[in-house]
Amino acid sequence: MSRARRRTVKALVVLGSVLAFLSVFAIWVERQALNTDDWVETSERLIQDETIRTALADYLVDQLYENVDVEKELSERLPGDTKELAGPISGGLRQVAGDGANEVLKTSTAQTLWEDANRTAHEELVAVLEEREGAVSTEEGTVQLKLGTLVTNLADQVGIGADLAERLPEDAGQITILRSDELKTAQNITVAIKGLALVLSILTLLTFGLAVYLSREGRWVTVLFCGVGLIAAGFAVIVARQAAGGIVLDQLVTDESIRPAAERAWSISTSLMTSIATTVIVFGALAVLAGWLGSPVSSARATRRAMAPVLRDYVAYVYAALAVLVGIYFLSAPTQNLRSFLTTLIVAVMIAFGIRELRKQTEEEHPDADFGDAFGRTRERMVDAVKGANLGERATKLRDSAARGIGSGSGGDDGGGQAGGDSAEDARLARLERLATLHEKGILSDEELAAEKARILDR
Repeated sequence: MSRARRRTVKALVVLGSVLAFLSVFAIWVERQALNTDDWVETSERLIQDETIRTALADYLVDQLYENVDVEKELSERLPGDTKELAGPISGGLRQVAGDGANEVLKTSTAQTLWEDANRTAHEELVAVLEEREGAVSTEEGTVQLKLGTLVTNLADQVGIGADLAERLPEDAGQITILRSDELKTAQNITVAIKGLALVLSILTLLTFGLAVYLSREGRWVTVLFCGVGLIAAGFAVIVARQAAGGIVLDQLVTDESIRPAAERAWSISTSLMTSIATTVIVFGALAVLAGWLGSPVSSARATRRAMAPVLRDYVAYVYAALAVLVGIYFLSAPTQNLRSFLTTLIVAVMIAFGIRELRKQTEEEHPDADFGDAFGRTRERMVDAVKGANLGERATKLRDSAARGIGSGSGGDDGGGQAGGDSAEDARLARLERLATLHEKGILSDEELAAEKARILDR
């Protein structure tokens, strides 16, 4: 390639890596912020976390005692003179409620109420962000997570009464997600990022594809470095997630008592980001493997020789297997949308192109390859290894014999010593000839031949 083309290819690989990094964040925002089912699944994991569940239990108990005169409620229920005990009982009941609320939140009823509240709040949030008709007004409305039903359920569990819902104020157990003065900004951000996941994902693949196309004979190197770029992008996302978590929590969390719960919430809600980054890393590793497969190293040549008969005689089955695998991957993906379909399709086309190029390469290198060749070469290597070991053993014995002859020091043994030296020389020549044969067969590379030759001559 010309210098300008090489620079273009390098720039495309770097650009594709940066786009892959940004794509992970865009996909995470699309699925976590704009997909209700994904958020409800995340909320289910949140309530199952011990730290978060404890913090939520404390919040519900506080809401119960802030919005209900528990002492009065108990006084109305206690008979006769025991009404005076309502105050002490109320204080003790708060401790009991605090200890028992965590256990209450473990029940399927409480967790269902939690998931329903999250689903309602998220659907309302998405309606606002997408400016659907009938959604909350950006001038006078708010988006809230309403946990009043959980407060009522807690009151019923601790014995205050199930009819509490009728007397609870509307704002009991409500957590404001967005206020009216923030909704317009959120809508503008949604407009900016909506569809960005699709655009960035496709641009990433097209950029890498163009880099590979422009590389011509050096495509295996470009494919390998595209894989390295994807792996680097995936790990960079994981590092950025950890760094961003500290910054976000420092800005939003002012009460240190809930800091552990906030950290767990951040970890769980961004775990999807790590999952997407891991997928990118896996695809990068597969690209590195594909680059190695097309390389000129001896192990890759041997692998291509073994694959040559399949690619020559059964390539239709190879493409059919690829289609089946792509279909299974798409159907098993967490979301089936336009982005998933297009990215899966582009990746499948790139893999099909790689199979086509690999088939051409194997036909040029091994036009007469047969299925028995791979087994034959394996057997040949084993035989060569055994013969090499035997030659080494014989050479060792000859050297020992020669050393004993020289060490005897007697004139009568001069002929024997000379014979021992000749035998050692013959063994060395035999080993050099064997090395030359292994090199001709492609078992040893030029570098390996030179190293072994120098080692034998040094001895």
